[in-house]
Amino acid sequence: MKQKLSDILKGVGVIEQVNATDCEVEQIVFDSRKANGNTLFVAMKGTVVDGHQFIPQVLEAGCKCVVCEVIPAEYPADAMIVKVDDSSVALGHMAANFYDNPSDKLKLVGVTGTNGKTTTATLLYHLVMSMGYKAGLFSTVANFIGKARLDATHTTPDAVTLNKTMSEMVEAGCEYCFMEVSSHALVQNRVTGLKFAGGLFTNITHDHLDYHGTFKEYIAAKKSFFDGLSKQAFALTNADDKNGQVMLQNTAAQTYTYSLKGMGNYKGRIIESMFEGMQLEIDGQEIWTQFVGHFNAQNLLLVYGAACLLGFEKEDVQVAISQLNPVDGRFETMRSKSGKTAIVDYAHTPDALKNVIETINLVRQPSQQLVTVVGAGGDRDPMKRPEMAKEAVGGSSKVILTSDNPRSEEPEAIIEQMMEGVSFKERIKVLSIVNRREAIRTACMVAGPGDIILIAGKGHETYQEIKGVRSHFDDREIVREVFNEE
Repeated sequence: MKQKLSDILKGVGVIEQVNATDCEVEQIVFDSRKANGNTLFVAMKGTVVDGHQFIPQVLEAGCKCVVCEVIPAEYPADAMIVKVDDSSVALGHMAANFYDNPSDKLKLVGVTGTNGKTTTATLLYHLVMSMGYKAGLFSTVANFIGKARLDATHTTPDAVTLNKTMSEMVEAGCEYCFMEVSSHALVQNRVTGLKFAGGLFTNITHDHLDYHGTFKEYIAAKKSFFDGLSKQAFALTNADDKNGQVMLQNTAAQTYTYSLKGMGNYKGRIIESMFEGMQLEIDGQEIWTQFVGHFNAQNLLLVYGAACLLGFEKEDVQVAISQLNPVDGRFETMRSKSGKTAIVDYAHTPDALKNVIETINLVRQPSQQLVTVVGAGGDRDPMKRPEMAKEAVGGSSKVILTSDNPRSEEPEAIIEQMMEGVSFKERIKVLSIVNRREAIRTACMVAGPGDIILIAGKGHETYQEIKGVRSHFDDREIVREVFNEE
């Protein structure tokens, strides 16, 4: 695939161009190791490394075209240097142009918020596919082009990968695309240059403050997504979240709300809930679903509202919702021969953990104990660690604090920080087992017939990262091992 440089630069705010001759580009790269004579290299200032330092290296490798924020002091006479104000913004527009603006040819819907993004985006994808339309998906768990599954490495990929994959979706005949839009992606301008048909907001709670610094900045990152929507798009927000209306303050999009508690364009309520599923009322129609909990009711209501705004008939959407299955690692339930119930969930924020525990406690009987296994990720926001433990202890009969993905940190130190959220009086019901496998096995053995075991934090993940090394690890596999031993 080749594109002229002049076409790639359309809509890009070029400040200065050295050697303004046109040329053909075969690939856009921002990794200096991939640069060669046929590529356009974009030098970006990252959080750890500044790509500008690699400009001499890419020019030496034969790369003839560089986009950057600072023109280097020295460069070959035939090199084309394009100066822009912000390389990450420019990359978004250039990637879209290079792949012929694929988002213009799809009904692209972005989902942002702290919790529920994966579930909402994935369920919308499955709903649209079940109704006979071809769709694409970008999610934390997996990406899809129609029925073809692709591995996901980031919640929201980089701008080049996004546009390349969406162009493949268009080629494969997809009409819709559903995308998780992370706060990191918004700050790093990964979705710049994309045309969204709609934006969805789930909720916002304490998370990623290691990256954003303050909760205010985190909210601002999420809000920027809605600020960028066009007047042709729709914005659907959670009226039950105190920051839901904040998202709509400066959007040009047509605005809508959904609510389980009060007024909204799309309203719902939980009629009955049990571990097998729940009876919902959505827009006056009763629906049985295989999902459990208030948070899942919110997700389903958001899916319903988004599908209606995309033009589907509400009766068809209600039927389709009743046939949807839960997403991998989200309140995934397993039962033993002796009647124990294990629930594996991705809950890795205090609010998500609180929601899952509250859901379990609303359903379980007084005679059923809840044993919770939980850890906290290393090299991530340390402020949420004591809060995670506090939520676990406050709603559980017994708690086992263990490793999550400690990454470069010492797991014992992470657990110590979590213990700061546990009062002296409550420590009697807390165990610390650093080895996550042993923690899960212990929880399954401590639980009696009829008891509930919650294993939180990793959900769908099939690895554990310790000291930079990723090893195969799946919470669900360990639960099955123990249950099969009964």
